[in-house]
Amino acid sequence: MNDANRILRRQCANALRVLAMDAVQAANSGHPGMPMGMADIAEALWRHHLKHDPADPHWPDRDRFVLSNGHGSMLLYALLHLCGYDLPMDELRRFRQLHSRTPGHPEVDITPGVETTTGPLGQGLANAVGMALAEKLLAAEFNRPGHPVVDHRTWVFLGDGCLMEGISHEVCSLAGTWKLNKLVAFYDDNGISIDGDVAGWFTDDTPARFEAYGWTVVRNVDGHDAAALDAAIEAALRSERPVLVCCKTSIGYGSPNRAGSAKAHGEALGDAEIALTREALGWTAPPFEIPAALQSAWSARARGALAHRDWQQRFEHYAGAFPELAAELQRRLRRDAPPSSEALRALEAACDAAELRAATVATRKASQDVLHIVAPAMPELLGGSADLTGSNLTDWKGHRPLKGEGTGNHVHYGVREFGMSALMNGVALHGGYRPYGGTFLTFSDYSRNAIRMSALMHLPVVYVFTHDSIGLGEDGPTHQPVEHASSLRLIPDVDVWRPCDATETAVAWREALRRGATPRPGPSCLLLTRQALPHAGDGTARVDDIARGGYVLRRPRGERLCLIATGSEVGLALRAADLLAAEGLPARVVSMPCVEAFERQDARWKQDVIPRHLPRLAIEAGSTGLWWKYVGEPGVSGDVVGLDRFGESAPAGELFALFGLTAEALHERARALIDAVPAAGRDALSLHG
Repeated sequence: MNDANRILRRQCANALRVLAMDAVQAANSGHPGMPMGMADIAEALWRHHLKHDPADPHWPDRDRFVLSNGHGSMLLYALLHLCGYDLPMDELRRFRQLHSRTPGHPEVDITPGVETTTGPLGQGLANAVGMALAEKLLAAEFNRPGHPVVDHRTWVFLGDGCLMEGISHEVCSLAGTWKLNKLVAFYDDNGISIDGDVAGWFTDDTPARFEAYGWTVVRNVDGHDAAALDAAIEAALRSERPVLVCCKTSIGYGSPNRAGSAKAHGEALGDAEIALTREALGWTAPPFEIPAALQSAWSARARGALAHRDWQQRFEHYAGAFPELAAELQRRLRRDAPPSSEALRALEAACDAAELRAATVATRKASQDVLHIVAPAMPELLGGSADLTGSNLTDWKGHRPLKGEGTGNHVHYGVREFGMSALMNGVALHGGYRPYGGTFLTFSDYSRNAIRMSALMHLPVVYVFTHDSIGLGEDGPTHQPVEHASSLRLIPDVDVWRPCDATETAVAWREALRRGATPRPGPSCLLLTRQALPHAGDGTARVDDIARGGYVLRRPRGERLCLIATGSEVGLALRAADLLAAEGLPARVVSMPCVEAFERQDARWKQDVIPRHLPRLAIEAGSTGLWWKYVGEPGVSGDVVGLDRFGESAPAGELFALFGLTAEALHERARALIDAVPAAGRDALSLHG
């Protein structure tokens, strides 16, 4: 590398540094240290190796870039602006301001070129592993000799914080096992976190750790030496395994008084220090101004258009040779593409299947029965389980297990619930597959932040949670979910389905798989039983009503009470209604498989399902708090039966009896509500009846 080129490359990196420190200073908020420290690494990757097209951020065969240490977001925004994405300088000036396209941490679909929403450390790395897995599986499924139409890499920037998070162990272990050789991670080894020098709390031998995972590790790279970085990247490109490039850097590089210190991490440098930094870098341009020569040196529009055009030509040749494969690949790569017409017919068949309508079956088994029907017709389904396939029943007849470095359509994630969930987000972001994965509901706590990120990014990931209540019995309170259904319902844009029988389970699957093509996609959680449940229907058509989230399952004449239940408790409500009817006290039974879908209905539907004039009893074997919304209306008697304490280790039947979740106990609670209605109110009920 000659001196002129070396100087140009350092100036290009300095452009990133000054944009980052100026934007953070303007906002008086943010993290300048990481962008200043990783600027040379970014220059080496983005100007010389990254395959991307600023004119089309969603080009299917682009490389994916993930900023896992998302607090350094100004590095990414500066890169996107300089490379020619639709991110004008005014947006950099508005860093971290209301409604800007440059939020504090990168958000997918807010800023063009941002591949995933990062911020919770470690999850971006997990998303990248998911992207690399999706690329590998799509390439194996669609590429043909001489036609590598799926052929791109996933690049990750990460820091100490990402590696301290346990999720990094979960997903990097899998990446090594799967030999994801198109995954390259750059470790910003600057030795500093918010609390200071990490030597006091992070003494791991990180290179040895990744070598133990089966990664190729490029050690001791000077993160401020362009030639050393070029050599490291060339070595990474030759590897047959995932690669970790360990870059020694100085946080806040260029700042005379802040470089290498914790104060560079998350504080604006201040006007005086910025002036000193400009002088140290030899930078004379005013804030938010980049010299034309550097703008030109950074622009990736011509290079990106050429790479994109080359791929389009290769794809046209592929489509000529394999038209059906090309059409299917295009369908599946369209963002949030709906299932094929064949799969849609299979979904409808699953809802209408006679064996489901009549079955007394655990809803986890009913879920698998749906997969037996749907999965063969929906090749984009990528299932999996966190070491509980035989309990979650997430596999299906004819599935191909992914174990080790091979390929398949059902992933054995091992005991890695959080890693599985965040990895599935990466698969969904990449495109080409509709991921779902299973574990026990009580372990949704391990997955919760990844589920939250699914919702924040509007990803149609399906979470299959089985063993959904004290009905799992003897395993005891460590495994009996109590607060978990309510906890998941609190996350915005998550649909939580707790079906009461096989038919509701089929509809829940249908709606979850349809959700990717809705105006506002998002994740769905299916909460399924271990124990067998009776069929709740009476033979009348109810599939469309189930899809609305809450509906009237039984509507007798002269009704005196409304029983609202979900999941396994719907059967208890029906039996309690039978006991009440025998005493001349007809009770309406409402099944509420999905509160979120019910809340999206119009006021007329909701009022018709839960009329205001009836006393109401809500029933769920879990936390009671959220149900008071439906029974606590002023002037109407209401009550909730559930659990606001942990369970115990005992057979399921004994536990349901202990906590008052039997038809007889519900009958008594319902009688008390009816008896509490004043005489005038009883006359009104009779009139309504």
